[in-house]
Amino acid sequence: MTEAVVEAARAAAPGHEILGWTNADGPPAIQGPEDGAAAVAGILRLLPEARAAGAEAIVLACFDDTGLAEVRAAASCPVLGIGQAAFHLAALLGHRFSVVTTLPVSVPVIEENLRGYGLMGQCGRVRASGLAVLEVEAAAPPTLARLAAEIAAAEAEDGVTAAVLGCAGMAPLVRPLAAHTGLRLIDGVAAAAHLAPAVVSAARG
Repeated sequence: MTEAVVEAARAAAPGHEILGWTNADGPPAIQGPEDGAAAVAGILRLLPEARAAGAEAIVLACFDDTGLAEVRAAASCPVLGIGQAAFHLAALLGHRFSVVTTLPVSVPVIEENLRGYGLMGQCGRVRASGLAVLEVEAAAPPTLARLAAEIAAAEAEDGVTAAVLGCAGMAPLVRPLAAHTGLRLIDGVAAAAHLAPAVVSAARG
């Protein structure tokens, strides 16, 4: 998944050097608050690698924005979460959006983040597809069909103009899913890649 995320970020922000690290000390996938809490220590242990590489920004490629506050407090450069980036980009583009995510256990986490960012009013609904993170990553035809169906339901029922794809594993799926909807699809990995250079520039003053 890290390799797919890096590839998606490079496609969105050509001309920028983008490196990827995997947190091998946490759960194999983050599905709910307990997994998120178990992942934070491992994320923090990756900070020295980022510093040694001269990273000018750090993107946390978990849609729950796991560890965002902790990493931001410890890092010496701007830190973005892909959920945060997706929500803000959707708002900046003038969209009311629904989120299509993985399991129901992630819905309260995402809703809490939206409230914290002041963007709950822009969100029609946070929708759980019922798919596990690693199922999404595998991207079998039934998985794509299930995600397309949830996006179609958002388009039909939520009064929105965009769907935010609520999992890093969905980053490579934007193009096939876009073929089945009239909604603008917003992937958090690409959103963070677009926004990070601007945040770096602003941080320099």
